[in-house]
Amino acid sequence: MNVLLQILLPALTALLAVCWFQPHILRIAKDKNIVDNPDARKLQRIPIPVMGGIVVVFGILVGVMCFSFFDNLNSMLSVIAAVLVIMFVGLVDDIHGLSPKIRFLIEILIVLYLVYVTGNQINNFHGLWGIDILPAWASVPITVFACVGIINAINLIDGVDGYSSGYCIMASLYFGYAFFRLGNMKMVTLAAIMVAALIPFFCCNVFGKHSKMFIGDAGTLSMGILISTFVRNMLTMSTDATPIADNLGLIPLSLAIMCVPIFDTLRVMSARIARGTSPFYPDKTHLHHAFIDLGFSHIGTTVSILCMNTLVVLVWLIAYKCGASIDVQLYIVIAMSTLATFGLYAFIYYHIRRNTKIYRVMRVVARVTHIERKGIWSSIQNWLDRRSAPKEESDDEMAA
Repeated sequence: MNVLLQILLPALTALLAVCWFQPHILRIAKDKNIVDNPDARKLQRIPIPVMGGIVVVFGILVGVMCFSFFDNLNSMLSVIAAVLVIMFVGLVDDIHGLSPKIRFLIEILIVLYLVYVTGNQINNFHGLWGIDILPAWASVPITVFACVGIINAINLIDGVDGYSSGYCIMASLYFGYAFFRLGNMKMVTLAAIMVAALIPFFCCNVFGKHSKMFIGDAGTLSMGILISTFVRNMLTMSTDATPIADNLGLIPLSLAIMCVPIFDTLRVMSARIARGTSPFYPDKTHLHHAFIDLGFSHIGTTVSILCMNTLVVLVWLIAYKCGASIDVQLYIVIAMSTLATFGLYAFIYYHIRRNTKIYRVMRVVARVTHIERKGIWSSIQNWLDRRSAPKEESDDEMAA
């Protein structure tokens, strides 16, 4: 019961902190015109406030402070410091724009800082390809490459309402459960805090109108740091963790949880390089753009992609339960992830270009995802707008 309280109370504190803080940041963003303006590449039609990342990080910090009453969090201080630094870097990028090269360099330095200070690095393959503990000369470059890749993959999925926050909620739940089974309660609590801080933002992002905010680079980069922290802790050498089963593939599990962001990023960047453009040059070739081109709503796109990601995790789980070796689990996850990203993207546009019967069926399915904002959906939107929107806007709506 005490362990449950240590998890739930910080999470509840984070949720309440975000609910309280969001209207204030929303007002500042609108007053100072800190918004994401529509252009040919973006999907929104009107300027949207872009400071949601500050709200989410604030909630996470308050939740971690609450957890400090239950446990010594010295080991987490460096992670929190890294989150704050990357949040401010992302905020500068949201407001003024940063060169991808500068941001990329900062990400590398932050990951190296975390490896040096915490000692947590990807140095335990847990038997994959017969490898267990890696030497530092190999584990540090692997850690930097993997963590920077994760940070940018999370950043690049921020394209439709609810996608990046919904994915991070899903990933945190999966990692949190895995850490619970492995006996790492600090990571369980951090995952729970992250879920709780993201839920209010997700609801306003998906269902709100006047209360809608984008999480921005400040949010996606911060979430990327935390997701990469889960991976580092999952795959680091530990002497106090619960022993794991011989065929429990933690690398295949981690890859399955992150399959769509990672493999879609690999697909997009490789296609950009093949066209002779920078891999960081923004365009509309992500998997979520394919769903939008089919006619899916934003929430329909988000749910569809998250369901596909969950399917890959379930396939990994079936392979593990059936006794597949760690190597086989990895190959299955790679194959499924490739089909869910490279294969699905090619499949969709093949049928779009040829206007096939399958394309017309997909268009019918896509129309189903457009839910008219009336009844309970209208009530949810109005409640969120009244609670989160600046008071003067709520008064104007009532007068109208």
